[in-house]
Amino acid sequence: MYGRYQRDLSEAAREEARRLRRLRKRRRKDDKLRQKELEATGKHRPRGKVFKVVARMWMYSELATSTFSQYVAWVSLPVCLILFASGFVHIVAAQSIGSGIPEMKTILRGVHLKEYLTFRALISKVIGLTATLGSGLPLGKEGPSVHIASMVATLLSKLVTKFQGIYSNESRTSDMLAAACAVGVASCFAAPVGGVLFSIEVTTTYFAVRNYWRGFFAACCSAIMFRLLSVWSGALPTVKPLFPTNLPQDFPFDPQEFAVFVLLGIVCGLLSALWVFLHRQYVLFMRNTKTLSNFLQKNRFIYPGVMTLAVMSVLFPPGIGRFMAADLGNQEQVLSLMANFTWADELTAEQAAVVSHWETPEVDLFGCLCIYFVSIFFLSMVSCTLPVPAGIFVPAFKMGAALGRLTGEIMHYFCPLGVAYGGHIQKILPGGYATVGAAAFTGAVTHTVSTIVIVSEMTGQVTHILPMMAAVLAANATASLLQPSCFDSIILIKKLPYLPDLLSSASQDQKAWERLEMAKEIDFDRMLQIARKRDMHPDDPEYEDEHLYICHIDPAPFQLVERTSLLKVHSLFSTLGVSRAYVTAIGRLIGVVSLKELRKAIEDVNSGALTVSSRPSPPSTPPPPLIKVHSSEPAPPSDSETAKLTTN
Repeated sequence: MYGRYQRDLSEAAREEARRLRRLRKRRRKDDKLRQKELEATGKHRPRGKVFKVVARMWMYSELATSTFSQYVAWVSLPVCLILFASGFVHIVAAQSIGSGIPEMKTILRGVHLKEYLTFRALISKVIGLTATLGSGLPLGKEGPSVHIASMVATLLSKLVTKFQGIYSNESRTSDMLAAACAVGVASCFAAPVGGVLFSIEVTTTYFAVRNYWRGFFAACCSAIMFRLLSVWSGALPTVKPLFPTNLPQDFPFDPQEFAVFVLLGIVCGLLSALWVFLHRQYVLFMRNTKTLSNFLQKNRFIYPGVMTLAVMSVLFPPGIGRFMAADLGNQEQVLSLMANFTWADELTAEQAAVVSHWETPEVDLFGCLCIYFVSIFFLSMVSCTLPVPAGIFVPAFKMGAALGRLTGEIMHYFCPLGVAYGGHIQKILPGGYATVGAAAFTGAVTHTVSTIVIVSEMTGQVTHILPMMAAVLAANATASLLQPSCFDSIILIKKLPYLPDLLSSASQDQKAWERLEMAKEIDFDRMLQIARKRDMHPDDPEYEDEHLYICHIDPAPFQLVERTSLLKVHSLFSTLGVSRAYVTAIGRLIGVVSLKELRKAIEDVNSGALTVSSRPSPPSTPPPPLIKVHSSEPAPPSDSETAKLTTN
């Protein structure tokens, strides 16, 4: 018996020695491949965001010899980058601050925002966004990418002389900008289908079907080029998703888990609404505090410098950052959250290396995930208020992935063997919960459903489409009842001229004359006499006579009947993109409705200030005419005289 065990032990030792030799050979091969990749990266990759992130991590790990020097190395580069970005965008073009999607929603509605699509704004947005992403703050790039794509499309249409005549039309300009918004999202996440759907949901209320193929064509080209550049630069061996996952295909989830997925969506909707509310209240508090607001306007670099220092201090790895995997980048954090193994099980060496970033001797993995979510929740809220180009999609994606991972780990804790269904037991996959949570939280923050497709394209997984649909729909329904989307909230904060959604069903009974404050009566003393003259500028030079056509006069203004419902007025303004409309009664002009009055009426209906019982009764007598002619002036011209003047 002893001899048999001795022989087995010797065979095991020889087998272990052979395994170690194979492992050494594999490591040498991997080191050579890694060296080649780094050489290719150094030769071909532009020194932008990646270089700054690597430089910050290198300064922290290599140049520091003590905790204090590590702290200085950790916070110095982000503070410098944010100060540079805030100063650069303030000097070059302040319109590049923020996301850009709220402004694009306003522009696509038909409102002209000055200098938002200029070359100066493009340069400011690109350089400021590069510095912001290199700082390591919990910010994204999806909104700025949409703004950048729109500016590039606008400038290209002006540069290419062949298309100048085509895109001088206002409708063609809106079509081009709609396709550019799809390009911006697709080039961010290599998600052409989700990019087109997301741009439709976010930027427009009514979408023209004729732009569908244009958006898909442009989005596919941008997504393909984005992934091919990663391969050609040596960053990736081949084309693959942005966050590749390997969840099982046979039994990814059980029907009993649908209730948990829906509950996860409801929680994501509640927390996303809380995020939007707190973010808006924080911004309004900063603006309404006059002393603080005036001080920060005079000292523009204090707020971004102090906030960046505070955020990076919280993320410092030897400090609180050790509880939230702060030593990992965004991609490494997302990949570890979506890993296809349970963190609480027996782990291999590679799996233990991943989990080591998410647990400490003081706090277990559940506590670390909670700390990570709470930290990103508040730090992203503060970081979004910095005067730099930034987005919110990536922080929301990370928060949702952390919340989903926490839910999956809790499910595995209470059901370690899995859920029994149909005679078999399927283990809980926390990585699938992380995928569902990421889609639900981002969809709830932005009030979109297309995040299902975006997350599927980003992760390369289609097995969790149904759970993602259930969670995203539940999250959207919950968040829509409580708060507007993050983009609509920014529109309210900036007071952009954009029509809000009409929520109340009673708006179908509201009439235009009941609530809209219109111009009722206008006096003209000399206008009718002057209008009969054929030449109003007899002494003007010939140059002005030749270019008189550039005057912005609408020969066919939009008009409404006085009893048009408020819902129909809202639909017409949103569909046609008009800024004002004339209200008539039996062919007589009785007032003018502008975007400002319509917005005020919609806000009253949504807030409950205007109900069916509070409506005034319709006027019993015809309304007074819009133009009052004084007795000393001649009467208005008849229809025949007007026709003669027009003919002459």
